[in-house]
Amino acid sequence: MPVIEVADLRKVYGERTVVDGVSFSVEQGEIFGVLGPNGAGKTTMVECIGGLRRRDGGSIRVAGMDPADEGVAFRSALGIQLQESRLPDKMSVEEALNLYASFYPEPHDPNVLLERLGLVEQRRTYFAKLSGGQKQRLSVALALIGNPRVAILDELTTGLDPVARREVWDLLEDLRGTGVTLLLVSHFMEEAERLCDRVIVIDHGRIIAADTPEGLAANVAADQRMSFSPSTSFDLGILEALPDVHGVTAAGERVTVTGTDNVASAVIIALHERGISVGRLRVDQPSLDDAFVALTREDVGARTEGTVAR
Repeated sequence: MPVIEVADLRKVYGERTVVDGVSFSVEQGEIFGVLGPNGAGKTTMVECIGGLRRRDGGSIRVAGMDPADEGVAFRSALGIQLQESRLPDKMSVEEALNLYASFYPEPHDPNVLLERLGLVEQRRTYFAKLSGGQKQRLSVALALIGNPRVAILDELTTGLDPVARREVWDLLEDLRGTGVTLLLVSHFMEEAERLCDRVIVIDHGRIIAADTPEGLAANVAADQRMSFSPSTSFDLGILEALPDVHGVTAAGERVTVTGTDNVASAVIIALHERGISVGRLRVDQPSLDDAFVALTREDVGARTEGTVAR
């Protein structure tokens, strides 16, 4: 049985439909990503799933329970980290974790979370004195302190430096093997590619794509891109004449070429035949980021055409 089941979910504010017929399911132990541009309805959707907002239509089941009932069993099964949250200014990190741990029958070890999230040195620091990134780390720790079956994490690494962001990713990957199901809302495509088993892309309250990160990237119509530093200058027309090449640009000592999946080998062979070697080579395949941009652009175009047709 799926741990999260959402069917035809709707949320309306006045005449504005924020979540429009969303349906999906999440299996136990999955890290399930929710992607979309700002204002797409992602946060409203996960707040309905977490029981923080009343839905206006459809059904939701989390660990077999309806969030609208908001029972003790539901709260014990769920951990939530929101985009913005506050604690009393003079509550320390350690006090907050111990307080939240007291709400649950079998909480996570606060000291382990402090260590994994890089908050050991701030354990006695008041909330008001924490930096934005430290507050975000504490918010993640509070979402996980109850050893939940399901955790909803909304933009969990916003404000974190690259080192801290990867530490949080490592923690979530460790959780994957414990059976915890994670619903991850993110703006970072690298984060979704690394962590998520499956993702949905939401725009204007609707799901416009659903697949694995690799599946979405594989379906995007984008060129392969390579860049390199040649051992000597050469006529760019040599590469422009190759059938696998769609475009060539030069900036300083770097040459960038776009083209088919075979563009890298075609370019290297053509230059080698002329005694030119390739250094500092970088080859970029179409990514989840490319897929996201393409999907949201297509959705805007489709809605614009629909408006014109009407």
